[in-house]
Amino acid sequence: MLTRKQIELLEFIYVRLERDGVPPSFDEMKEALDLRSKSGIHRLVTALEERGFIERMAHRARAMAVVKLPESLERKLKAKSAEAAADDAVAEAGPLAAPAFTPRVIAGDRPMARPPCGAMPIESGFSIELPVMGRIAAGVPIEAIQQISHHVTVPSTMLAGTGEHYALEVKGDSMIEAGINDGDIVVIREQSAAENGDIVVALVEDHEATLKRFRRKGNMIALEAANPAYETRVFPDHLVKVQGKLVGLIRSY
Repeated sequence: MLTRKQIELLEFIYVRLERDGVPPSFDEMKEALDLRSKSGIHRLVTALEERGFIERMAHRARAMAVVKLPESLERKLKAKSAEAAADDAVAEAGPLAAPAFTPRVIAGDRPMARPPCGAMPIESGFSIELPVMGRIAAGVPIEAIQQISHHVTVPSTMLAGTGEHYALEVKGDSMIEAGINDGDIVVIREQSAAENGDIVVALVEDHEATLKRFRRKGNMIALEAANPAYETRVFPDHLVKVQGKLVGLIRSY
């Protein structure tokens, strides 16, 4: 197991090798890790070499190679790479890019009774009952959602625009940095199209449903998590169907 400083140094060396083709100098390593002396860098480099993560080449100045990465660091770097690719796609899309979603959280209790399947939303004063259509994956996609599990009452002001709305219970933590937690109820407006940056319910290959940020580049669609532990998944556009857009969120305590 590596220490935090060892992981930081290994990441710095790897990124510089990928970017420039040459490793950083010891002075650059010292500055990047905010250490006072080169001796600390020498100890970190020696520890990484002894553990088989880097290899130094004899008789060549500043010559070293990264042999392997810890799984956690590899996942982090892949997530950063996918995020950068998605940002590039958004930059190229220009006006199509949408602002990030900021959830409006409504605290409340979750009703437990299961109404008859097929029940319709019922308006009551300034609130509306929406069907909760089961669970949606904010993590690894799950099977498509088709049945009502219960109803939830939401303020009518939460429903954006016209059209049908429904609710889903979130399972997983892949959207946690967008303010969407495991167990939250998300309110979805039914629609089949999305703009870059929208958080959508996406049906993948007609059998997996997931809640992710939508990005389109040409004929490819990226489903982007808001958690660096999860990779962005990219599909040809004919394999992804937008089922609705996130317009609100309810949290129970």
